Amino acid sequence: MELINRSLKELSNLIAKKEIKPSELTEELLKRIEATEEKLNAYITINEKALEEAKKKDEELVKLSEDEIPDLFGIPLSIKDNINVEGQKMTCASKMLKDFVAPYDATVIKKLREKGAIFTGKNNLDEFAMGSSTETSYFGVTHNPWDLERVPGGSSGGSAAAVAARSAIASLGSDTGGSIRQPCSLCGVVGMKPTYGRVSRYGLTAFASSLDQIGPITKNVEDNAFLLSLIAGIDAKDATSAKLPVPDYTKALDNDIKGLKAGLPREYFIEGIEPEVKERIMEAVKHLESLGVEIEEISLPHTSYAVETYYIIAPAEASSNLGRFDGVRYTYRAENYTDLVDMYCKTRAEGFGNEVKRRIMIGTYTLSAGYYDAYYLKAQKVRTLIYQDFQKAFEKVNFIVTPVSPTTAFKIGEKVGDPIKMYLSDIFTIALNLAGLPGLSMPCGFDSKGLPVGVQLIGKAFDEETLYAVGYKLEKALNINNLPQL
Repeated sequence: MELINRSLKELSNLIAKKEIKPSELTEELLKRIEATEEKLNAYITINEKALEEAKKKDEELVKLSEDEIPDLFGIPLSIKDNINVEGQKMTCASKMLKDFVAPYDATVIKKLREKGAIFTGKNNLDEFAMGSSTETSYFGVTHNPWDLERVPGGSSGGSAAAVAARSAIASLGSDTGGSIRQPCSLCGVVGMKPTYGRVSRYGLTAFASSLDQIGPITKNVEDNAFLLSLIAGIDAKDATSAKLPVPDYTKALDNDIKGLKAGLPREYFIEGIEPEVKERIMEAVKHLESLGVEIEEISLPHTSYAVETYYIIAPAEASSNLGRFDGVRYTYRAENYTDLVDMYCKTRAEGFGNEVKRRIMIGTYTLSAGYYDAYYLKAQKVRTLIYQDFQKAFEKVNFIVTPVSPTTAFKIGEKVGDPIKMYLSDIFTIALNLAGLPGLSMPCGFDSKGLPVGVQLIGKAFDEETLYAVGYKLEKALNINNLPQL
């Protein structure tokens, strides 16, 4: 397990210096997947050609000089199974897409291929990325590697669990309301939700198009900065991608953070947050103070409306986006039906799980003629107020520090029957998606049960550099061993 415990950056350097072969690393990783999958269920599919591809990289490596070797040459990565990887299944953890094979690469995958990456498999998730626990997957529940009776968070739970368990070197997830940050917090790994538009969404199955973002999930902050540098940038195939230059985020890691001001929003330390979670966050804040960061209490007054606002806007967009899954053009189709309308109804009833159907119905309701102004339009106005709260806060501070989740990982089955309790799991992450801002989740300690706690660093739009500089130094100060013993 020596190689798979190493960081992405270390492995990249070892391959560039020809000290290890891509096939050695890939073989070791595939053995780890085989050894852990029965316990974790972090993958939906494994790429059976991964080792063969790695051996081809071995042959290419011999012919290349160190300067010619791309950044991710021969590095095996896993991908959340709502992102297209050409020739591999792309199921969105749904019966509706259980046999669908992606006909093209998402832009992020194309960028990673150009850098020499290999894709070992597709990670489990909540169906169509709708959930906070990876319990709604058609392919079964993913387990948290720190405690197999607990959830890994969601919806990118498979990716976070795999990185934590070392059955993935690094992974890509997607974040619509906390789906990268919350599972990273619960699994003790690092996840970035970039600024909306920083990373192309082309090839990501749309859930809520104005909220979705692809981002990296890694063992440490340096790897995260490294991976985001490689996938970010404008894309002609995504009209919402930002026409801005992409910095080398790894260079930002050494930026001086002394004198920076961190905001501590009073609305994020509410009744209901577990005492030990609050303790770990405040310990992280003290470490920031010791690093020369000034702490200032701030207010984000419309935060209390974020959950309600999100659960009007996101289901409305989902209702529209999921309309294409009707059994006519592709995907699952019901077998027994009498006419076209019956086929539509039975296909969608059988193909979608309960949570997806619940959100489609909420979204359709709020977009209907009699309720559009009362719900959807009002939610968009509140969304603007939430954004303005952040803008006012950033006039005083450089970044904001909050918890990621009000609790550590909860037991499997504990909340799945109560949608409201489940929705509240994202109470500290949702506002960032509504405002389009970047957020970094990183480990800051453990509770008395030995479960990871995550701290969230929130930045100004397109200022991921500050978050990485602060996160990198905080990570060193905390010095946490985040390797679960499976």
